Amino acid sequence: ASRLPVRVELGGRVLVASTRALRVLETSHPPTIYVPPDDVDFTCLVDSRARGTWCEFKGAARYLDALIDGRRVAEIGWSYPAPAPGYEALRDHVAFYPGRVDAAWLGDERVQAQAGDFYGGWITSEVSGPFKGARGTLGW
Repeated sequence: ASRLPVRVELGGRVLVASTRALRVLETSHPPTIYVPPDDVDFTCLVDSRARGTWCEFKGAARYLDALIDGRRVAEIGWSYPAPAPGYEALRDHVAFYPGRVDAAWLGDERVQAQAGDFYGGWITSEVSGPFKGARGTLGW
């Protein structure tokens, strides 16, 4: 679990304030941060119209959109309602795309988004690439 405060902001609202987030490392990715549901403001989150995806390791993912002041921001995060064996700790935690929100913070550092539109890694000064996501890297 992350001991650093995690914060996600969108449309003048704090969607996440947590010190209990899980940091998941995957091959060729910066860390992905999964926030426990009790630390997420679900009052402005709705099920996404996007179809779910399948991770060969974690299982079926569902996506969330934000609805703030009549503005819909598509697919800002995802979760695993019934993760595959070995990933049960991720159940109902929400991971947010740093590039689809106004700001994502890990401690006092503003996170940089992973390149591309598929991966949701959180890039900080503590990690270095190369990372998947940029043009030409999807086949790694």
